[in-house]
Amino acid sequence: MLRPFVAYLRVYEPLRALGDPPAQRLVEAVSAGGLSRVAIGEREQRMWLKSQASAPARLLPAELRDGRAAPSLATDVLVLDPAEVPTGHGAAGPFVCPLELRARSAAALATFLTDSAPVLRNVVLDAGGVNADRARARAKAAMTDLSAAAAHTLTTTWTVPLPWFSLIDPDERKLVLGSGPDDPAREASWRTSMSAAVRRAEDAGELIESTFGDSGPGRVLAQTRQWLESFDPDSVVELDYGGLVQLFADPLLDADSTADEVHDILDALRSGNVEELAELFSQLREFWGDLAAREHSN
Repeated sequence: MLRPFVAYLRVYEPLRALGDPPAQRLVEAVSAGGLSRVAIGEREQRMWLKSQASAPARLLPAELRDGRAAPSLATDVLVLDPAEVPTGHGAAGPFVCPLELRARSAAALATFLTDSAPVLRNVVLDAGGVNADRARARAKAAMTDLSAAAAHTLTTTWTVPLPWFSLIDPDERKLVLGSGPDDPAREASWRTSMSAAVRRAEDAGELIESTFGDSGPGRVLAQTRQWLESFDPDSVVELDYGGLVQLFADPLLDADSTADEVHDILDALRSGNVEELAELFSQLREFWGDLAAREHSN
């Protein structure tokens, strides 16, 4: 079964940051090792389908019939062993990334209620058996699931925003090809300390804003930096290709140099090397263009 074509930017906080003391059910879930990273996309998909297949359909996944959060709120977590933390990170683990599916879905619902066309909005609300005011109230209530000022996970489908690569060290890539694209263990990811990610976001953001203004990539970096600063400074940041690894053959995934090229673009901006910039952008368009074409065809 194909994993959803979703990539992730995650924050793993020290367990101590998730409660004083952390809830017992959370401690037990962390001690048990948490969820499998490779199965996260499938689990989120399954929980959403379950919410829509219930009678009546539930407005948000991972919630009970009466609108309260399901018990999985305290137990659906990813756990990062201290051995997997980048070298030089001084904080003690374990590090935890809550799934927060109901709250993340509530944030998406709030955006949908604001931005969608009235006809589409009414169809969705009718299917959920609620009006717009009730849906907004339910979404607001679900946002209280969050243990921090923001959700611990950002997601994108079919691609990875190039500004995200400026947060990590290209040399810290973890690549597991496995037996091929269908291998569940297949992975391409990077991890870095929160302090390093925030510093890189600040440096890259200032450089891009001074060159191109505060729109586009500069705005993405500013928003990402603000998001990162919502969490404990001893946290770990992870950029994970997630299900996108299924879309690349072994040689292409192995040779992927997107992270290096993004950092080379920043260096070229600092030096004013216009010719190198054009070449680097061309290489990135070529690499990611195939995925854009696949998304269009789907």
